Amino acid sequence: MSNLCAALIQHACGEDVAANRQTSVAAVRTAAARGAELIVLPELHASRYFCNREDVALFDLAEPIPGPSTELFGALARELGVVLVLSLFERRAAGLYHNTAVVIERDGTLAGRYRKNHIPDDPGYYEKFYFTPGDTGFAPIDTSVGRLGVQVCWDQWYPEGARLMALAGADLLVYPSAIGWVPGDPADEQARQREAWITVQRGHAVANAIPVLTTNRVGHEPDPTGQTPGADFWGASFAVGCQGELLAQAGRDAEVLLVTIDRARTEQVRRIWPFLRDRRIDAYGDLLQRYRDRT
Repeated sequence: MSNLCAALIQHACGEDVAANRQTSVAAVRTAAARGAELIVLPELHASRYFCNREDVALFDLAEPIPGPSTELFGALARELGVVLVLSLFERRAAGLYHNTAVVIERDGTLAGRYRKNHIPDDPGYYEKFYFTPGDTGFAPIDTSVGRLGVQVCWDQWYPEGARLMALAGADLLVYPSAIGWVPGDPADEQARQREAWITVQRGHAVANAIPVLTTNRVGHEPDPTGQTPGADFWGASFAVGCQGELLAQAGRDAEVLLVTIDRARTEQVRRIWPFLRDRRIDAYGDLLQRYRDRT
């Protein structure tokens, strides 16, 4: 089984949607020219992160599938012969919207979509106002470069989603993200948040013996309402191997990060660490409870 060359794109996003799309297109072209076969863009890369306030006018940013983004990036994938993972604000129907990752096959066709399941609602991240929880389940998307277990940002904190993707035969876990610090937080708190973000995803790789690819955006994005100080997106897009080893990591600026994935490694690691074999599936029924209250 041959190695896979993947690219993680991280860039800043401004107010102009058309300009953001062209920034993404330019980065995809750079990645393809450097040999990437699979290219992953960050979460909601067509616009600034708009969920820092609640404003019904921002539903105008949503688009259908197929629509402008899938048409643009479908043509680009076909031209360059690459598989693309993009992220968009999906308009499914009037009043029904999702945070959706879309996978485009190298011939430009839609390979599949994943609708974000875990929706946060925190100061500066009011996603429950905009996004309906996903209904696509945790189903890998088949492509010419493998079965992609795609999830989106807040999903990356939950081991259940990673496990379900692995149990369904995912070859890779892929997480488009938009995560940052609150400006003014102490440096040690910022460092703890960033390291926790990396660590939990390395754990998904170890527990399931599959590689993880994670992208993030960069730059400061203000809160137009002035109610919060906005967010400093910390970048640090990264890839880890089947034992959690760090294969590549970006810095805090815009970057096209390439990484080589050994597609035979999962088989090798699972032979020495047979976690799937030793799972006590008969003992996990209580995981379906919200919390095990004391009686």
